[in-house]
Amino acid sequence: MKNTKLQAFTPLFYLVWSDDLLTQKEFSTLQDFINSLTVLSAEDKEYLLSKVDISNPPSRNELAQWKSDIEKSIQDTSSIKSIFDIAKALSENELDLTPIESDFIKLENDLGILGEEALQNFKTKAGSFTTNLETNASFDIQKITELLDGKEAAIIKKVKEVISRPEFAYETSTDINVFRQTVYKWCKILADENLGNMAYPKQYGGGENIADYFAIMETLSYHDLSLVIKFGVQFGLWGMSVQSLGTEKHYAKYLKDIGSLKLPGCFAMTETHHGSNVKGLETTATYNHNDQTFTIHTPYKNAQKEYIGNAAVHGQAATVFAKLIIDGHDYGVNAFVVPLRNSEGIVEKGITIGDCGHKMGLNGVDNGTISFDNVVIPKDNMLDRFASVNEKGEFESPIPSDNRRFFTMLGTLVGGRIGIPRSALAAAKSGLTIAIRYSDQRRQFGPEGGSEVPILNYRIHQRRLLPHLAKTYAVHFALQYLTNRFLNRTEAEMQEIEALAAGLKSYSTWSTRDILQECREACGGKGYLSENRIDALKNDTEIYTTFEGDNTVLMQLVAKNRLAEFRKSFGEMGSLGIINYVYENAKTAISEKNPIATRKTDDEHLLDAEFHLQAFVHREKTILASAARRIKKLIDGGLEPYDAFNVVQHQMIDVAEAYLERIVLEQFQIAVKAVEEENSKAILTKLSQLYALSQIEKNKAWYLEDGYMEAVKTKAVRKMVNQLCWDIRPDAVALVNAFDIPESCLAAPIAV
Repeated sequence: MKNTKLQAFTPLFYLVWSDDLLTQKEFSTLQDFINSLTVLSAEDKEYLLSKVDISNPPSRNELAQWKSDIEKSIQDTSSIKSIFDIAKALSENELDLTPIESDFIKLENDLGILGEEALQNFKTKAGSFTTNLETNASFDIQKITELLDGKEAAIIKKVKEVISRPEFAYETSTDINVFRQTVYKWCKILADENLGNMAYPKQYGGGENIADYFAIMETLSYHDLSLVIKFGVQFGLWGMSVQSLGTEKHYAKYLKDIGSLKLPGCFAMTETHHGSNVKGLETTATYNHNDQTFTIHTPYKNAQKEYIGNAAVHGQAATVFAKLIIDGHDYGVNAFVVPLRNSEGIVEKGITIGDCGHKMGLNGVDNGTISFDNVVIPKDNMLDRFASVNEKGEFESPIPSDNRRFFTMLGTLVGGRIGIPRSALAAAKSGLTIAIRYSDQRRQFGPEGGSEVPILNYRIHQRRLLPHLAKTYAVHFALQYLTNRFLNRTEAEMQEIEALAAGLKSYSTWSTRDILQECREACGGKGYLSENRIDALKNDTEIYTTFEGDNTVLMQLVAKNRLAEFRKSFGEMGSLGIINYVYENAKTAISEKNPIATRKTDDEHLLDAEFHLQAFVHREKTILASAARRIKKLIDGGLEPYDAFNVVQHQMIDVAEAYLERIVLEQFQIAVKAVEEENSKAILTKLSQLYALSQIEKNKAWYLEDGYMEAVKTKAVRKMVNQLCWDIRPDAVALVNAFDIPESCLAAPIAV
């Protein structure tokens, strides 16, 4: 600019020219503005108009000089809040701009200039905290890995070594027959390494270690998920159904061959018309006392076994769930070993097997349909741990109640509802590792004149991924807790453990579904490329929300268990106990709902673990009591219990979700408390806080409706979630690296 007073107009000229060529409309707007200025001489106006000549744009050097002049004027001036403030600073008080302040503001609006955004553009790279945020681990990654692996570190290390071998290179053929054979070959390698029989008794060739078996399933899930499901069907569902439901004669006959994959098999429960409703299965097993055999029969097409893993190609036998019929009497669903093919792969007489064909995912697993046309099997093929037919041809069971026997039988299979959520968790870890590593490297946009910035530095990108990372860590510790409860179970605890397994199966698999979708989107077009593996992770885990029990159905099971526990408490308390219970709850509610607590927003309070857990417990108790009262009111009003439960089904999901969220947070906090190493504890504490507050934020409408929090507090929670994401971001890459996923399994070019 020619003189100091005219420098006041530099920011306007810079902003309109720096985007692109000056448009006719902008030229007219600026021309009118300059001509209207009464504080300038005709000569000054002529000079300014020359700077907005469409035919004579400024040179690159002139633009750079303008920007430099502007930056110098604002870097150390905290009072700069608008373009007009910059103009005043540039004029160095040589020009009184006060009379034209309103004209300046109008011009900004006419040109579509956003003052705050423009100010950010004028700040140099050195002054940008967004640009300066860098990846830098504040903790020892190996220590977090050791904490995550726990007592199973040795077997996890062995599995990672096996699946990192060249023979486990991913199958790229789109021919499902090729894919299926590759997955079978992988399973055979794992069997040869004595990984498949890990849970079986040592006397039958096994490792007699169920904890290691679950760890194997989870670690394999860093590789191809078709392998995990094939492995789980063979050694888990098929083998463990024989182990759990059978007796010594079955162990001796089958377990060694199942563990070595000499006898590939299936778990034939689901039917076309009956999935989750196992009691309604229609396949029959009719006992013939004369020759001591059972006849397995499919009465009509929709009673066929459907979606059975290992059936279409490889299965030679199956555990078949069927209604036991003796002398015309139905004794409920029992389990039987039924041969499907001979050792040459020829299908046995009376067996019809179909192929489910190409699926959305898991195409390395040969799912099929099975129908039985009066297939005769020997009496010894009944898996008779909980029920049998005696020498007189009569039904016998150590458990007299039909209902209890049925649920005891299914309860022995709860292991599948531990393996699947742990597998889903590993898939979520893989997706987050790919997305977070990529986000740390991928650069987009940046301050004017500065370099582009890693997209993980942007707060909205942190918001997309880091609460999911916190939730994944939280679910990890919750599943460790579930596994330990299952391994150390007592008879009295089984119902609670079954409900917890059903709930965490739903919670983990739904979480993985949502995480992988966000990871795909967060990686943009690169996330859509198959080479970066998120598509396979997404497609393969889609069915996790359905098999081993439909998630929504399982959540109803969880809620019913919580209601049963609630009723049991009241039943044991007596009238005086109920009065005290209500009084204690009222006391808690009054203290937590007082104006100070509902509005308390200081950082220390918002980050307090006790506040988090209290909020979760309050939500759980309140929703549970509300559902119980509502059901009682409906039944008292004349509704059948079946109808009453149907009316409140949506509320039942809330009951289950609130219970599971409390369990997950509680176990995360317990795990963090046990960590002794200071830096590990610090980062895990932040993750625990982020999980807790992001869940409170998700449920803020409920907390507001309930009066437990006021708007000022939920807004403060939202702000703290943002801050925690920002604080965790430098450690984000280290936190996913702590999962220690083999690079050959990750195999995504964008995650290198």
